[in-house]
Amino acid sequence: MLRVIPVLDLKAGQAVHAVRGQRDSYAPVRSVLAESAEPLALARAFVDRLGARECYVADLDAIAGVGDHGLVIRALARLGLDVWLDAGTATAAEVEQARDVGAARVIVGTETLRDPGDLAGMVRTREGSPAPACVLSLDLRDGRLLGGSPEVARLGPAGLSAMAWEAGIRAFIVLDLARVGSGEGPRLDAARALHRAFPAAEVLIGGGVRDHTDLDALASEGFHGALVATALHRGVITSLRAGNLG
Repeated sequence: MLRVIPVLDLKAGQAVHAVRGQRDSYAPVRSVLAESAEPLALARAFVDRLGARECYVADLDAIAGVGDHGLVIRALARLGLDVWLDAGTATAAEVEQARDVGAARVIVGTETLRDPGDLAGMVRTREGSPAPACVLSLDLRDGRLLGGSPEVARLGPAGLSAMAWEAGIRAFIVLDLARVGSGEGPRLDAARALHRAFPAAEVLIGGGVRDHTDLDALASEGFHGALVATALHRGVITSLRAGNLG
């Protein structure tokens, strides 16, 4: 069954409304789920009102290299949420840092990945302590792969996915930033190609999911999950399972 994973985009201590990846213009979230853009208030609503057990957290300050939300992320984990943390992780040492703040799964976004050869090291476990599972996020803009270096960008979604699979990564997010918060529906070309190439992979979709119709369509194609923010905050999607959306 397709899982709906709520998203929190964090910037300067608040949850912000992400629109088309234009981060300089992100404003605090206005949500039917909570009276403020305070991250813990929204996370509690995810848990109490929606029954969430997971939450995707994009630490935009960490991604931009201007700080981080480590204390907030620890508090989210203490709520019982499995935190999928996107904090600009690009090295094995940064995977360890994500584990230390409570991440259950660590997002390796192509937007900040500099050396694809580092993927194998990120998957390995630290002696005596299992590493959190790494998830490769194929960060796209209008279908074009965004890379933290020209080498990553040149590989394209297919080439980089193949390297990640060889390195041991088994979960992927296909995220088109141009569709985030747009209300235009998800773009699926790259996700479909990935699903065909690696049918055993866990594939999740991000960017543009509007309503239960989109979720049911994603489920019917065999995708495993969807990252959703705007439709939850507007009260359009009221359940975290496709086919039971109220």
